[in-house]
Amino acid sequence: MATRCSAALRTVSRLSSASRSRTFSSSSRWLSAAAAEATSSSTPPPPPAVSADPKLNKIVDDISGLTLLQAADLVTLLKSRLNIQEIAMPAAGPAPVAAAAADDAPAEEKPKEKTQFSVKLESFEASAKPKVIKEVKALVPNLTLIEAKKFVESLPQILKADLNKEDAEKLKKTFEAIGGIVVLE
Repeated sequence: MATRCSAALRTVSRLSSASRSRTFSSSSRWLSAAAAEATSSSTPPPPPAVSADPKLNKIVDDISGLTLLQAADLVTLLKSRLNIQEIAMPAAGPAPVAAAAADDAPAEEKPKEKTQFSVKLESFEASAKPKVIKEVKALVPNLTLIEAKKFVESLPQILKADLNKEDAEKLKKTFEAIGGIVVLE
């Protein structure tokens, strides 16, 4: 089957290059006749579908006379002019088999272990306010004493973001030692 198709395509391409001076309608009939001769004569070709509208017949004749590259260009132009979006076709065979195999296996997914933490100061003991303000001022280098006081008074606030687990735990222990309540997020 493949050798018949490739032989037909070679014959059609040779014939199309020799008949470029002819019009599309006459060359398409001539090309289709040459292609039919190139295929096996044991199976008769199906009768061509004919529409009642001569305009449609002319369009079909013109399109059937195009080369593969011209047909690809025609498809591209039609998609752009008619604003047709390309959609992915669903796979018929392999998808149900893969889904069945996935159902048989236990669906135990381990949650990904968090690697980046934010240290959030929730609250503090009233007696530890000066110590918390000093620690916040020391933690954030460009913060003045007044800004550190405003920061502490407007809790809950994130002290540091994107810390690894070890550093976040150290910071949490430091603030809990002076009387603060800290949460890792």
